[in-house]
Amino acid sequence: MAEEICLFTKDSIIIKPPKKSLASMRMLVLVFAMACGIYICSVCLKQTKYHDIEVSQRQCLDSTISMPQTPIWHYPKPTSFSRAECANNPVRLFAILSMQRSGSGWFETLLNNHTNVSSNGEIFSVKERRSNASSIMWTLDRVYNLDLFTSASKNECSAAVGFKWMLNQGLMQYHKEIAYYFNDRGVSVLFLFRRNLLRRMVSVLSNSYDRYAKLLNGTHKSHVHSHEEAEALSKYKPEINSTSLVKDLKTMENMFLEALEYFSSTRHMILYYEDLIKNRTKLMDVQRFLGLPEMDLSSRQVKIHRGSLSEHIKNWDDIDKTLRGTVYESFLSTDYSN
Repeated sequence: MAEEICLFTKDSIIIKPPKKSLASMRMLVLVFAMACGIYICSVCLKQTKYHDIEVSQRQCLDSTISMPQTPIWHYPKPTSFSRAECANNPVRLFAILSMQRSGSGWFETLLNNHTNVSSNGEIFSVKERRSNASSIMWTLDRVYNLDLFTSASKNECSAAVGFKWMLNQGLMQYHKEIAYYFNDRGVSVLFLFRRNLLRRMVSVLSNSYDRYAKLLNGTHKSHVHSHEEAEALSKYKPEINSTSLVKDLKTMENMFLEALEYFSSTRHMILYYEDLIKNRTKLMDVQRFLGLPEMDLSSRQVKIHRGSLSEHIKNWDDIDKTLRGTVYESFLSTDYSN
């Protein structure tokens, strides 16, 4: 027979399936369970992927990343002067990667307040220096060999030398060559972003207007050193295109993310303008990151657009309505008090 029958009493009969059939059933259950597991995991992974694109893409900017390696020491031998007694003093190389009106000018004045730091401004604002990859490398060599003179240069005894580089100044176009150069020379990268991109937009539009209006006695100033000057410039209220606002904010955000991806292999640190304003101990973190002796740093620059954003946007009601219920709604509120 195909089955074994065991008799225990007159009224009870137990039919015992053969071991081969039981093993086959177990195998079928196992295969079914594995198939279900694979399907569930694939669905979850897809959902997570889409969720990351929609939400976590912004959240990944919220973590400050500081690579643990010690910055590389260099001993430049400039052709334009002699380092004299400082020839044996090591120099660290750095670059501030940012976007216009993100606080990079103010941040750079803080760094240059350090006795041993030379940060040379937007050297690639000069188009000829970024016309091709070769021009960029040649300019970088001049900066890091202390052969580029600017008002911020402390050439003889600089312990750290660098500059600020805007993302739209050839940096993204030649990112492969630049990332290779940074890694090869041990350049430390300081990413400086602005959390509130709406505030950045106000600053960009206002600064662009003043280039032509010259509100300060017929002169244009991107940065000011008195509260009177700041108040005069802040009186202009730009009108923001509410129709393209969300798209424009997304474009700015994507540029940040793209820059992080391009230069993720470098020794880098992520900073935010708002955090530096609210917590000045962040500057100590920067100095440690660059391997500098720690000092209290200060700047003479005065913030132009203070207080609530509603005071600085002409069509505030339209902007408020546009951003309510979006991932950018938090931009509507004041994000620092200083």
